[in-house]
Amino acid sequence: MAHYLVIVESPAKVKTIKKFLGSNYTVTASQGHVRDLPKSQLGIDVDNDYEPKYITIRGKGDILATLRKEAKKSDKVFLATDPDREGEAISWHLATALKLDEKKMRRITFNEITKNAVKASLKNPRDIDMNLVDAQQARRELDRMVGYKISPLLWAKVKRGLSAGRVQSVTLRIIADREAEIDAFIPEEYWSLEAVLKVKGERRPLTAKFYGTEKEKMTIHSKKEMDEILKALENAEFQITDIKKSERIRKAPLPFTTSTLQQEAAKALNFGTQKTMRIAQQLYEGVDIKGSGTVGIITYLRTDSTRISDEADAAARGYIGSVYGAEYVAAGNQIKNDGKKIQDAHEAIRPTDISRTPAAIKESLTRDQFRLYQLIWKRFTASRMQPARYETTAVKIGAAGYCFTVATSKVAFDGFRCVYTEAEEEKEESNVLVGNLSMDSVLTREEFEPKQHFTQPPAHYTEASLVKTLEELGIGRPSTYAPTISLILGRRYVTKEGKNLYMTEIGEVVNNMMKQSFPSIVDVHFTANMEGLLDMVEEGKVPWKEVIRNFYPDLDEAVQKAEKELESVKIEDEVTDVVCEECGRNMVIKYGPHGKFLACPGFPECRNTKPYLEKIGVPCPICGKDVVIRKTKKGRRYYGCENNPECEFMSWQKPSKEKCPQCGGYMVEKGNKLVCADEQCGYVTSLKKEQDHA
Repeated sequence: MAHYLVIVESPAKVKTIKKFLGSNYTVTASQGHVRDLPKSQLGIDVDNDYEPKYITIRGKGDILATLRKEAKKSDKVFLATDPDREGEAISWHLATALKLDEKKMRRITFNEITKNAVKASLKNPRDIDMNLVDAQQARRELDRMVGYKISPLLWAKVKRGLSAGRVQSVTLRIIADREAEIDAFIPEEYWSLEAVLKVKGERRPLTAKFYGTEKEKMTIHSKKEMDEILKALENAEFQITDIKKSERIRKAPLPFTTSTLQQEAAKALNFGTQKTMRIAQQLYEGVDIKGSGTVGIITYLRTDSTRISDEADAAARGYIGSVYGAEYVAAGNQIKNDGKKIQDAHEAIRPTDISRTPAAIKESLTRDQFRLYQLIWKRFTASRMQPARYETTAVKIGAAGYCFTVATSKVAFDGFRCVYTEAEEEKEESNVLVGNLSMDSVLTREEFEPKQHFTQPPAHYTEASLVKTLEELGIGRPSTYAPTISLILGRRYVTKEGKNLYMTEIGEVVNNMMKQSFPSIVDVHFTANMEGLLDMVEEGKVPWKEVIRNFYPDLDEAVQKAEKELESVKIEDEVTDVVCEECGRNMVIKYGPHGKFLACPGFPECRNTKPYLEKIGVPCPICGKDVVIRKTKKGRRYYGCENNPECEFMSWQKPSKEKCPQCGGYMVEKGNKLVCADEQCGYVTSLKKEQDHA
């Protein structure tokens, strides 16, 4: 009887797949990559047309030896690694390392780990797709060149252990640019006005919002403008001028891609990107379900396609029709088309069997597995359902030439919303009273509610909004978002407080250095263009070495130039006048994971350290002592009084010596402007040039 060997990546899949195949199949795992570029050197032969020098990964020798034995005993070897570039490259490395005979080696892929999918893949084996392998080799070499050429510069100029990366450096820059935007943001005052109206014959009052004049929308900028409007409205009659009834449709959402799953899990479940991917991997590889054994319950988790297979689509429609009714089944098929290249080898992320409801398998899943599976199941089910329909009523109310509006909407048909609502969906305004209004309704004013507001700066990035931005800009691929974010957090270039991401001091140093010496590497368009080239390699349109030949010489030149020109960030052993109370030496400034700190130069005999409080030459606006740069526990910078905790002064923006000429309060620097710290005052002036250089 013929004997077959199936090699997968992860041991978790072995258990699931073994169950589907007969006794003449051996299923075993490579446990990820088996060969890679060496850690101790660049590993790319620059003089020999950038030939990679692959070596067996340390610790993988025994695994390869076992696989070789199994391969010799087998009549055919099926390479069943993940269905993407990375998986294709692992299969190629396995074929090379195991010296597999081409005649007895075949590549199989499946998008879900179910009996049908695995059996179908064995009936349709293929050769290794070298275009996919080459796209991965090109990415690996590009990343290695950036990392190994630039990181040593950071070690020499800043501190050991720092790293630069092709995608991570751009991601860092995106966060830094947003921080700069927030720091330079100057709030602008505006006002809102609501009129509380009594409707004759109704007990409850009606609240209408100020819109503007009868012809156009108007923004109220100041109290003066507000007072003028209120004066004009003082004795005005309020009359309904228009009632418009219409229907609004809310389309069903598309099923999840890697990026949208990461974003929604962050908002709805408060999962970090890494956690989402880890749990999704468990659901994909196989969960022990009571009564079914170990089975993969979602499809492959790294995808940027919203396509669904015909079988899954038909099963979903059948399920929805029988459970919710025929009127809930979607008429056509939604297709996302934003003109972008999509790696459409995969489907969207969906349950492998829609009849396996979250409630039915809850006992077999951990709490986090259940919550993520429920999110995926609901989103996929909703994507095959009818839109939700709302009846809306919009009313315009006139008074003294001004216009107020009030609107309401009620659900006419809930459609997909009986299954799924998004985490940040706006609450529907439901004002029953509006439906009872007619053109003849008599209104009398009870009171006005004017409110002062200030425009808000752009929001800090969260993991979810950063993933969305990376996807929109075409930076990285579904598989790279989570590792990139984990890396910049792990290196402490960025810190996370609540859900928000903030730059740390060390992140700013690395970003400024990259922008100064390697502008193209941290250029968003350059990086997105590189992703486009890798896609063309995958399609067989561009030879992979061509991409490397065009990239490396420019990088090498920039590195040599940077080595000569870059000034060291003077942080190593800068002696201060602070005396170590333990041994009497003058303490020196060192760089730690969160930035600068004071250390005794007598290390290791004396291990005394202290926070380094850098004075900025500005007296504290409250007590007159020095303002120093401080950091939160997680490394985010702020300005505080050296006399803390006795004095509670703190500011996220750098305070200035100058007092506000309008109110006498202290001013802060925002970009190239000096702004009064009191928003109510609102005084703004340009920052003097000499202060820029100070």
